[in-house]
Amino acid sequence: MTKEVTTKLLIIGGGPGGYVAGIRAGQLGIPTMLVEGASLGGTCLNIGCIPSKALIHAAHEFDQARAQATGSPTGIRVQRPQIDIAQTVRWKDGIVQRLTGGVGGLLRRAGVQVLKGWAEIEDGKTVTVKPHQGEPMRVRCEHLLLATGSEPVELPSMPFGGAIWSSTDALSPDLLPRRLVVVGAGYIGLELGMAYRKLGVDVTVVEAAQRVLPSYDEELTEPVLQALQKQGVVLHLGCSVAGWDAQHGVHVRIDARAEDFALPADRVLVAVGRRPRTAGFGLESLQLDMAGRHIAIDAHGRTSMRNVWAIGDVTGEPMLAHRAMAQGECVAEQIAGRNRRFEPMAIPAVCFTDPEVVVTGKTPGEARAAGMDCIDAAFPFAANGRAMTLEAASGFVRVVARRDNHLILGWQAVGKGVAELAAAFSQSIEMGARLEDVGHTIHAHPTLGEAVQEAALRALGQALHI
Repeated sequence: MTKEVTTKLLIIGGGPGGYVAGIRAGQLGIPTMLVEGASLGGTCLNIGCIPSKALIHAAHEFDQARAQATGSPTGIRVQRPQIDIAQTVRWKDGIVQRLTGGVGGLLRRAGVQVLKGWAEIEDGKTVTVKPHQGEPMRVRCEHLLLATGSEPVELPSMPFGGAIWSSTDALSPDLLPRRLVVVGAGYIGLELGMAYRKLGVDVTVVEAAQRVLPSYDEELTEPVLQALQKQGVVLHLGCSVAGWDAQHGVHVRIDARAEDFALPADRVLVAVGRRPRTAGFGLESLQLDMAGRHIAIDAHGRTSMRNVWAIGDVTGEPMLAHRAMAQGECVAEQIAGRNRRFEPMAIPAVCFTDPEVVVTGKTPGEARAAGMDCIDAAFPFAANGRAMTLEAASGFVRVVARRDNHLILGWQAVGKGVAELAAAFSQSIEMGARLEDVGHTIHAHPTLGEAVQEAALRALGQALHI
């Protein structure tokens, strides 16, 4: 006999959006259950954001050590280093385990009951949970929150498995391949491709577009392109892939000339994007309005069915953990009776390549396309003292603002460590700051943040150090 339980809020998915919604709901006194079939933390914590940054850090440390073995401008000399990739993976996994355990503790402290198993939706008020152990459970709820995330896109000609890696596989290698071909020059492909190159792997990137990071403007991605070339990453742009075999490698077509060639490879990382996870849990039974492949929601996170909500990657772009978290808070507070809308002025996007790329708000092209009369100005890290001391003088900070009242519309940056500037960028836009507000705020010296101040001053025609 199937056990039946009731709750006010049932969350399907324990990723960043789902677990944050659960914690906030618990804080607000809402009886809450959360269903997760894999591990708490979702893609981001287990097989995405966190483990990839751990691997990127380890690769950078190894690359630095290799560079110092041949003589460094800083005067540091070391013996030729070696890397134990198995230990690197164990170290990465240890970080993930500590963080996932922490998420579980936070949910328990908030009074959220976690059901470890797979959900099957019967209707908007009823979900059957098939636990990993024990009998199925039928959960009846007043509110249903869908936070099922996304999954890597698989190429029909190269399904995942064996030598064909997804991003998940690339984060836990049993050994380092000699030759790696990366399909896709978006942020996932380039982050992992650069990391593997720093680990000593021969890396080749194949991209259908004519440039790397095609979703960003060319001025912003030029330093990344230069870094790829300097590192020895081979690029084949304007090319598509047709398959792989062990004898010849990856079959590549130059689209403009309809010419074919083969790229030898021991492993192939397919990183052509992600898609909302909408199959396998009975979503079709709800007959919700869809927007393409993702669930359509309004500014509150509401779907087309009363008291059924959706957040995160399953609702489409931008597929970012911090967006999902903010949406989760928003939905929980509405269920508690508070008046909330999800209407951010800007959501920062960060690409953890080397150099890093940050985009918040509108780019100059986007502002002009929207009919705005704007000004923009960039300040190079080559003129920033702190960047020089970090051996990171490439890149810049750029600001976009209205011409008439100097209201800041957007920020972009490319350079070492610029991900940490994202908070200042987003805060200035959310607070309605003007160029004068940022330019006349005293910034600590010497810091990379001074480039933010100088970009604002340059837009005003008042730059001091350039």
